[in-house]
Amino acid sequence: MATVMAMSSFAGVAVLPRGSAGQRFGARSLPALGRRALVVRAQAEGPSAPPPNKPKASTSIWDALAFSGPAPERINGRLAMVGFVTALAVEAGRGDGLLSQLGSGTGQAWFAYTVAVLSVASLVPLLQGESAEGRAGAIMNANAELWNGRFAMLGLVALAATEIITGAPFINV
Repeated sequence: MATVMAMSSFAGVAVLPRGSAGQRFGARSLPALGRRALVVRAQAEGPSAPPPNKPKASTSIWDALAFSGPAPERINGRLAMVGFVTALAVEAGRGDGLLSQLGSGTGQAWFAYTVAVLSVASLVPLLQGESAEGRAGAIMNANAELWNGRFAMLGLVALAATEIITGAPFINV
């Protein structure tokens, strides 16, 4: 059975004949017309309230250096990436293995200098309220940097383990 719907002169109100679908679903009566009406209200799509603001990143050094903070893994990863490439370059250039590089006085001084410079360079933007995710591009993003740092940490461990097990540097000149 098809329901015929007629529009009344009221804007936005559809008037349905008696006994139609409108009566079964609890439509309200319009007393002046003596008919039942189905009132439809439009609502905008999406959330009605504005999205909550993201909390601003903490600029406390203790929050940045906390165990779950943004700095420790990022700084360690950056140091590992520089250390891995440097260790391989020195092995290829002079033939010194990673463990012999760490045992020399020159290697320790460069290590301390590199740690200080990269740690400060990594902490300054965090303490100014910036995040690594906010400065990311399409290819060079924060997630890729974390994974590269993790692999560099594993690479340093592999270099040391190879030298301990074989007794020779990874790159034999």
